[in-house]
Amino acid sequence: MAALAGVSTGTASKALNGRGSLRAETVARVQQAADQLGFVANAAARSLQTGRTYTVGMITTDSIGRFSIPLLIGAEDALGAGQVSVFLCDARDDPIREQYYLRTLLGRKVDGLIVTGRRTQARPPIGAGLPVPVVYAFISSADPRDCSVVPDEADGTRRAIRHLQAIGRQKIAHVTGPEHHHSARVRAAAAAECADLAAPTLYGEWSEAWGRQAAGILLSTGADFDAVFCGSDQIARGLAEALREAGREIPRDVALVGFDNWDVMVDGCRPALTSIDMDLEGIGRSAAELLLAAINGDDVGGQRARPCRLVPRASTAVPPFGG
Repeated sequence: MAALAGVSTGTASKALNGRGSLRAETVARVQQAADQLGFVANAAARSLQTGRTYTVGMITTDSIGRFSIPLLIGAEDALGAGQVSVFLCDARDDPIREQYYLRTLLGRKVDGLIVTGRRTQARPPIGAGLPVPVVYAFISSADPRDCSVVPDEADGTRRAIRHLQAIGRQKIAHVTGPEHHHSARVRAAAAAECADLAAPTLYGEWSEAWGRQAAGILLSTGADFDAVFCGSDQIARGLAEALREAGREIPRDVALVGFDNWDVMVDGCRPALTSIDMDLEGIGRSAAELLLAAINGDDVGGQRARPCRLVPRASTAVPPFGG
């Protein structure tokens, strides 16, 4: 293979294992030769040579995969270039199961761990004195020295409120999830900072049923509102349905913004829902990149908050002039 690529055996080895400072065209030439010859690297030999298994464990508490699957996709995008595989383990919110998976992954000599879940609030570190680096993704570690990558939910809220204000809405209401939930509190606080809300924040559940109920509360109390920022897409979809049944047209009478950019909800909402995207795949990529850096000996401790983005759709469309 080295002869076919016109390089030395050492250069071919470096190109296939991602080591050394080689020119891109040299790496491409070696890879082309390997493909032409049907060469498959011996993982066991590679592990013995480098002292690594080229595997990473991901432990999640998100059983349905709503958050963990996009995070996994992003992590695999970042890890794939180095031919690193990911073992995904679902702890199902069970501390005993979580520790079992931790022991199992460490027993398999993984090079590092990514810990994630379905909530953004801080959690206790998964273990003390672990022999491999750990990065927390979407959730954060309660230990500020640990490396965590989280969405900037306050940033997402500011983008939602400013968008509503930019399309001329000044009487904005906020409907969100349980008051004890970290995300609900963060988003509500940021909304109150950005706007003089048209009504007290309504806390409830992360559900369409609560969105329908909240719409009834807003209408029955006579609140004067021309926009609603919802703490989740599920809430927004339920609220949109109830407002439509009450004769309020979206976005003519009430503009509506959700949070999460969950395709099932934003596309199923009528009209299609403007929403805040937390870029879960980007969080997964960042977490994996930081983990690789930690595996290579870099100090990557501390929390990093990634900005969100607004995805505009018909629920906040500006009517044409004269419409």
